[in-house]
Amino acid sequence: MRVLMIVAMMALAGCATAPKNTRNACAIFEQRDGWFNNWQRAARHAEKQYGVPVPILMATIQTESNFRPHAKPPRTKLLGFIPWKRVSSAYGYSQALDGTWDEYRASTGRWMAKRSNFSDAIHFVGWYHARNHRKNGIGLNDAYNLYLAYYSGDAGYARGSWRGNAGLQATARRSAALASSYASQLRNCN
Repeated sequence: MRVLMIVAMMALAGCATAPKNTRNACAIFEQRDGWFNNWQRAARHAEKQYGVPVPILMATIQTESNFRPHAKPPRTKLLGFIPWKRVSSAYGYSQALDGTWDEYRASTGRWMAKRSNFSDAIHFVGWYHARNHRKNGIGLNDAYNLYLAYYSGDAGYARGSWRGNAGLQATARRSAALASSYASQLRNCN
């Protein structure tokens, strides 16, 4: 009984930490290939359901949270040194905002979905990218514009709010390059 509890605790502990090599899709999937916590299976399911390629889904999550399940934006500082409020309600792997996450759960019927659960988070990213494909006509293979719309929101993307933001454009380029790298890696995984 004691051995079984130790094994269960070790399995659960692995779920709550980010993979070690987040720049290599093959390594990520190798580290998370359990029976109940299989990231590749979750990513493929989201790709099949929403048509967004796995490398783009994974690059979005890496860019947003670096695969940290409980990622949050930094706190602002009151008087320059006292930790204060966070700049947004973004949370988890997907860094989804509270309102957008609630909309996702209502839209999909996935009421028990959690932002700190990889399978739920990658499903959300697929749903959100597919929504931007429908609303803004962004190609499902266009990692650069999908990331811009993900970060800006579908209405912000449509308004072009990202155009004056060189930092966001640079981040979108990095995310697109990472998606391309992930695609190449995944073609050569064992």
